[in-house]
Amino acid sequence: MRYLSRNEQVTIAAAAVASVGSGFLHGRGAVLPFAVSAVALAALASVVGHATEQLGERFGPGATGILQSAIGNLPELFVGIFALRAGLVAVVQAAVIGSILANSLLVLGLAILVGGLKHGTQRFSSEQPKVIATLTLLAVAALTLPTLVHELHTPAETHADALSLTCAVVLLVVFILSVPYSLKSELPVEMEKANPDRKPPHATWPLAMTIGVLVAAGVGAAFVSDWFVDALEPAMTMLHLSEAFTGLVIVAIAGNAVENVVGIQLAARNKPDYAVSVILNSSLQVALALIPVLVILSFMFSPHHLTLIMPPLLVVALGFAAALGAVIVYDGESVWLEGVALIGLYGIIAAAFWWG
Repeated sequence: MRYLSRNEQVTIAAAAVASVGSGFLHGRGAVLPFAVSAVALAALASVVGHATEQLGERFGPGATGILQSAIGNLPELFVGIFALRAGLVAVVQAAVIGSILANSLLVLGLAILVGGLKHGTQRFSSEQPKVIATLTLLAVAALTLPTLVHELHTPAETHADALSLTCAVVLLVVFILSVPYSLKSELPVEMEKANPDRKPPHATWPLAMTIGVLVAAGVGAAFVSDWFVDALEPAMTMLHLSEAFTGLVIVAIAGNAVENVVGIQLAARNKPDYAVSVILNSSLQVALALIPVLVILSFMFSPHHLTLIMPPLLVVALGFAAALGAVIVYDGESVWLEGVALIGLYGIIAAAFWWG
């Protein structure tokens, strides 16, 4: 325990208590088990965030973003798999799109707002955010075209499954090809000069301890995700929540606790390069990796298939989010008002799905 700060000790203890409580309450009611399992997911994700930050700080911001986002998205993957097995396809569709929206609008907006209010205009290397914005637009196209094929009743409509699998494979290939580029991303000399108060990365946890915490948190997330999905339907019924709003807002935010906490903390510490990398990489990995993997797995292991034919309103919302995010990060600097704009768009989209 001597390697852990007080905050890290509290986070790990809270994750352990919430996870045990989630297992104890499993099957004993509706709202309370759902709330406790959501807290457990968030706490476990926060533990993963601490561990991957330690691991990532041995490298550069590109590697930090890839590691933190990939491992941080494990709860979302588990929730998606269990929800598909339960037949909650609409919840999964809303949750994966909601995950992208929560990261690229709500979390990025909060990070820019907090960082801007505390440090004024924040500057970051724009090279990687520009590439992420481009690849995000590609993902939006991959979701839009199958939806348009279905809505416009083109000849490809009868081959919706094959089209969804093709798009999923293409997105996965693009993601794999993008990883080496992200791993080579480092802080340029100009950014170091622009941020002279930046402290050099320093990993304080031993490597074995970091890996052990990641493995334990990943196993815990798998169990808690199963309990979370089991409590989902009863909680939706009791609280009168629609599947679309539950997936878009509640499930997405619960599964994105790593980026919710870590991205904002990094911006508050005047580390905008790391904050933008972590947050945008998480959105990108959901779009290019998590969604395609869930599509492929649903055809392999679930009687309920997840296709890329989405509700049109979800696709339009995703397009607006990608466009606004690209405009804000393209110049390599941010002010607090841009964060407010991102949060505002997220609020408008959430309101549009409140009634279903």
